[in-house]
Amino acid sequence: MPTTVQVDIHGQRYVMRSDLDPQYVSELASYVDEKMRTAAGEVTTADPLCIAVITAINLTDELYRLRADASGSDTRAQARVVAIERLVDAALAGTRLKAVNG
Repeated sequence: MPTTVQVDIHGQRYVMRSDLDPQYVSELASYVDEKMRTAAGEVTTADPLCIAVITAINLTDELYRLRADASGSDTRAQARVVAIERLVDAALAGTRLKAVNG
């Protein structure tokens, strides 16, 4: 059942209905507020819509970079699994392969 949470973002109060934990919603709002204040300090306009759009772009960039990092970690982990599998196969076959770190 949705609960109502009041949050303040960039000087505006919003009433949000969500199935998420109210504390979590407050933390999300605080993060957005911090990002909007940072963006407001870096631009010459005081237009809240412009600041919100810049903040949205910055948060999207942050999300894309985190996804790319996570994807790269998966690829490296898979490469390590393949290398370990080859070592085990070689050991079982009585052959010796040199381990490659990477």
